[in-house]
Amino acid sequence: MSDSTPAINAAVLLAALLLCCASAPASSDSPDALNACSTIDDDQARLACYDRFMGRAPATPIAAHAPILTAPSPAPAMTAPTVADAAPAASAGAGGASGTSLLTRAWSFDPDSDRYLIKLYRPNYLNPVRWQSRTNDQPFTPIFTALKTDNSDLDKVEAAFQISFKTRFWASNDRRWGAWFAYTQQSFWQVYNGNISSPFRDTNYEPELKLAWQPKLHWGGFDWQLLSVGYTHESNGRADPISRSWDRLVAEIGVEKGNFALLLRPWIRIDDDSADSDNSDIIDYYGYGDLTAVYKWHGHSFTLTGRGNLAQKKGALRVTWMTPRLLGPLRGYVVGFTGYGDTLLDYNFKQNAVSVGIALNDLLDR
Repeated sequence: MSDSTPAINAAVLLAALLLCCASAPASSDSPDALNACSTIDDDQARLACYDRFMGRAPATPIAAHAPILTAPSPAPAMTAPTVADAAPAASAGAGGASGTSLLTRAWSFDPDSDRYLIKLYRPNYLNPVRWQSRTNDQPFTPIFTALKTDNSDLDKVEAAFQISFKTRFWASNDRRWGAWFAYTQQSFWQVYNGNISSPFRDTNYEPELKLAWQPKLHWGGFDWQLLSVGYTHESNGRADPISRSWDRLVAEIGVEKGNFALLLRPWIRIDDDSADSDNSDIIDYYGYGDLTAVYKWHGHSFTLTGRGNLAQKKGALRVTWMTPRLLGPLRGYVVGFTGYGDTLLDYNFKQNAVSVGIALNDLLDR
């Protein structure tokens, strides 16, 4: 029995060797198979390929999406952008980033806007520096004389600020009609004039009631988006001899084209100017209306306003520049003025002025 044991072991060894050779891949295919495995990018699929070549089952299942000995898919062909793809970029230049018109946003004519709301109106700003070419000391002369005050001259450098908002208290279902109350307060402050205790030189208060409508008419390449009528009172709330006030019926017509808008405001004085000795001739200087051009460009906002009485050859020009946002909602603000009436107290006084500061909104912001 001991003599037959080596023979049995040799037979078993020979059978195992033959089985192994039978399961091994043909030598003629070995280089091609190895090359095919090496071209697989996916790590898991490449390892599984090598395991199959060696006759070994993969240790982990192959992901269903992994490629097995297949040629890589061709890269998608580059295609030119379509008109639909370019539409958002094109609309950003028309009426701002959202593509909605300037006047529609400013007066909330969008049907989805809230029926009752409060919004910023005219620019809300704080200009710590306002330089004027000459000061209007004449209205204060009786006061300084009565107080027997020396060194009573006004400073050429002062501060100016404005607070302005509007609220819609009624609107139609489609929001094309709306009733508004607006309030604007503008102050000129001799903050650096310690000789006369840094007084507020003048503050103008201007409440308004108006009815606004969106015509949605097109003419000459412009869109007519605003027509409003209303009542405006403006005064400085002072007693004689520096009291100033007047009342008007004011209409406003607003047209626009892209980032450019024109606002025409004709008015009629309705208070009894013959009984008003403070500023009975204010129409001679302010005229019967004003015209404002607004242009927005890459976050900047520019305005130019003109008004006056051509028959009397008196009037004024105001130009403003508002920068993009500098810090949070704050934007740089520069104002230039020349002519009569930068404030009610100076309605018949001509000067040049430049002021610099910061602002929250321009005339046609949301």
